[in-house]
Amino acid sequence: MDISIHHTFLPHTDPEASLAFYRDTLGFEVLADVGEGTMRWITIAPAGSRTPSIVLNPPAADPGITEDERNTIAEMMAKGTFATIVLSTPDLEATFETVQASGAEVTQEPTDQPWGVRDCAFRDPAGNHVRINQA
Repeated sequence: MDISIHHTFLPHTDPEASLAFYRDTLGFEVLADVGEGTMRWITIAPAGSRTPSIVLNPPAADPGITEDERNTIAEMMAKGTFATIVLSTPDLEATFETVQASGAEVTQEPTDQPWGVRDCAFRDPAGNHVRINQA
């Protein structure tokens, strides 16, 4: 079987702030930007790549989600427990300094983990948990 990752979805609460973080700070390229206002689906990918990509999407936009579910999603996003993405970089220290200088909330400075990876962690503008591993 030949399967690969095409898209993954991360919610945003402010599309411009999310663009500033992923495009301007992390260097992702915008592949598509559909919708308007806060109801935008923005597809981004690492520079020079088309897949896998991330779709920054409005949370709870599905009409089948109840108001209680929307409230739960909003509460989890505010705590940083709704969504996580793990990225990798060949230079963790330089990437950490760039992301930290952007004003992103640092949740873990570069650390050697007992399972053998060196990583750091941030919250993006929507509260998503972003881990960055040393490649």
